[in-house]
Amino acid sequence: MLSVYPAIFYENKNGGYSVIFPDLNHLASCGDNLNDAMSMAIDCLAGYLYDEKLDGKKFPVATSVKDIDIHCEDDEDDDYISSFVNMVSVDVEEYAKLHFNKAVKKTLTIPKWLNDMALNKNVNFSKILQNALMEELGVDAAQLNKS
Repeated sequence: MLSVYPAIFYENKNGGYSVIFPDLNHLASCGDNLNDAMSMAIDCLAGYLYDEKLDGKKFPVATSVKDIDIHCEDDEDDDYISSFVNMVSVDVEEYAKLHFNKAVKKTLTIPKWLNDMALNKNVNFSKILQNALMEELGVDAAQLNKS
């Protein structure tokens, strides 16, 4: 499911961009250039929403772009050249599969004869277990590899 939130992008005088999501408790990120800032904004948005989901919280409702006050984050010490509002979108579940789900070590028990036979055939235990778990859970490995 695609999640879309408005973000205010600030072009900094000293280079780079700052990004703030007013709807997400003023969540902030930055990047060395506009492409980097957008990439970091997507990562930031995905991480925030992923944590909210893990905590069992509902995602905040996104404000319409036309209702965002571009100066809501302004401060007298601000040091930026220009600002604009842009929508940032991410499929949180797909992003998490690619970026947040780290491998975890599992200990398992199998009969010695089966272990010996597998070792003689140079079987990759991790790969076999992952494939079996995905089949058991109905996870489409081809879809995971496309993303």
